[in-house]
Amino acid sequence: MRTHLVAVLTALLLAASSVPLSPATHAWPTPPAEPEVDGVWPLDPEPDVVRGFEPPPHPYASGHRGVDLAGAPGQAVRAALPGTVGFAGSIGGKPVVTVLHGGRRTTYEPVVATVERGDEVAAGTVLGRLVVTDSHCFPAACLHWGLIEGETYLDPLSLVGGGPVRLLPLWRDAPATTRLPWTPPLQRWRRPVDHAV
Repeated sequence: MRTHLVAVLTALLLAASSVPLSPATHAWPTPPAEPEVDGVWPLDPEPDVVRGFEPPPHPYASGHRGVDLAGAPGQAVRAALPGTVGFAGSIGGKPVVTVLHGGRRTTYEPVVATVERGDEVAAGTVLGRLVVTDSHCFPAACLHWGLIEGETYLDPLSLVGGGPVRLLPLWRDAPATTRLPWTPPLQRWRRPVDHAV
């Protein structure tokens, strides 16, 4: 019986090794295209991110719906994308500027505006000046920068290629399977007499 089993396993191994493999069978998966970076940093030079994007689990939960960028009092704040100023004023005593970009909008606070509602702006156009009052980093100055599409908050760092790092699995097209440790086939097949000992 054992000789027969060894012969069958040997034949299977030889057959498997003689099958030609096409290059497509073992081709590496094509990595996804990098999202197009279409924006500019709202502060120049490129600022440090003091606090990152922490989206809430649902619309009314707590979270951080933007990023805080380290700045200096009076520093120029620039539009990250071309668009139209949708709001320039005060909300609850905090100076805010909002720029509309089709279905998206960017928000900048606390910023004393030098633009008015309806103004067309290019990417990099100065919107106003950063102030310390109502800063998330008080007593330091920092810009709270937000990105919203429809009613969904997104990470504004994605506009400048600085979004969160995402580790992709090597084989994305097929789900990962759990592999059991290998044991030789003969150890799994025991004769009934072996269990009696």
